[in-house]
Amino acid sequence: MAGNSFGELFRVTTAGVSHGPGYVTIVDGCPPGLLLGVDDLLPDLNRRRPGQSKITTQRQETDLPEIISGVYQGKTDGTPISLLFRNNDQRSHDYGDNITKYRPGHADFTFDAKFGFRDPRGGGRSSARETICRVAAGSIAKKLLKTQGVSILGWVCQVGDIHWNSPDPEAITLEMVESNIARCPDSATAVKMEELIYQVRKECDSIGGAAQFVATGVPAGWGEPVFDKLKADLAKAFLSLPAVTGFEYGSGFAAASMRGSQHNDLFLPHPGRKPPVGTKTNRHGGMLGGISSGENILCRASVKPTSSLGQNQSTVNQSGEATELITKGRHDPCLLPRFIPMGEAMIALVLADHFLRHRAQCAPI
Repeated sequence: MAGNSFGELFRVTTAGVSHGPGYVTIVDGCPPGLLLGVDDLLPDLNRRRPGQSKITTQRQETDLPEIISGVYQGKTDGTPISLLFRNNDQRSHDYGDNITKYRPGHADFTFDAKFGFRDPRGGGRSSARETICRVAAGSIAKKLLKTQGVSILGWVCQVGDIHWNSPDPEAITLEMVESNIARCPDSATAVKMEELIYQVRKECDSIGGAAQFVATGVPAGWGEPVFDKLKADLAKAFLSLPAVTGFEYGSGFAAASMRGSQHNDLFLPHPGRKPPVGTKTNRHGGMLGGISSGENILCRASVKPTSSLGQNQSTVNQSGEATELITKGRHDPCLLPRFIPMGEAMIALVLADHFLRHRAQCAPI
């Protein structure tokens, strides 16, 4: 199967299925000398792991990584970093009906169409559990980016029809995001989100929403002007995540109703920056012509409702015959709270890759 690697110089490859022995992650291209241990990976892995609250799936996995190679005496040694995650709480018998029936909203049918057969246990390779690999790799990327003064943070800005938009994204802190299980920085809105998620869970249903992300400290000049635009790689990164239905940066789709005189960000002198230029506003989301401008990178992603429902749904089997299906197993009624570290990880992977590409291309002779 192709398409299991992401990135050019900072390259991540993943392997494994949700109901197999475990997952393997290989991170290639991380420079030597970066202090790294299991404890560096755990904070974001714990934010992603199942069973962390009453509004997430109740599958219980410790998600403890084993560093197999690439780290010696607490530092990266420049060789590929390989990580192993063992699955401990599989319940494959919950997916017995999946062998012959296609779950609505899932990749069951398309896997059969592509490969002629599939692993029906929890979605196999298409399971969102694969994101454990991305979050671990993203933690390494985050630590590398921190050496350049770059930080990344995401939060839930919408669940169903409940919205919260920050007037100052740069002012949001990790402590604010982690202060509640909805991962919305506004406590009053978070309570409403939690109540809605509880409600849909009781109804054996699910709910979608959206998340916002900000990357601060990104210098001007990262990215490429044509096919490998920074915004293009970020879009691919987000849309490669399970359940993501849309991506926008800066003003996003709101730009469709604006005039150029309204949308353009006017340049201003910025003596403390190299180059000494900034913008008065940031409708361009920190990227111009596919290259970072030095302003904060702002982006959002929409996430669909979980496709696995405890309701009876009409479907078909592999022979095309009409049938019905109740999806068993343990599933998130809303994906957004656990999605935040996944989105942060994908931004980190893109920025780490473009940092190394910029360093290789633009270092002085």
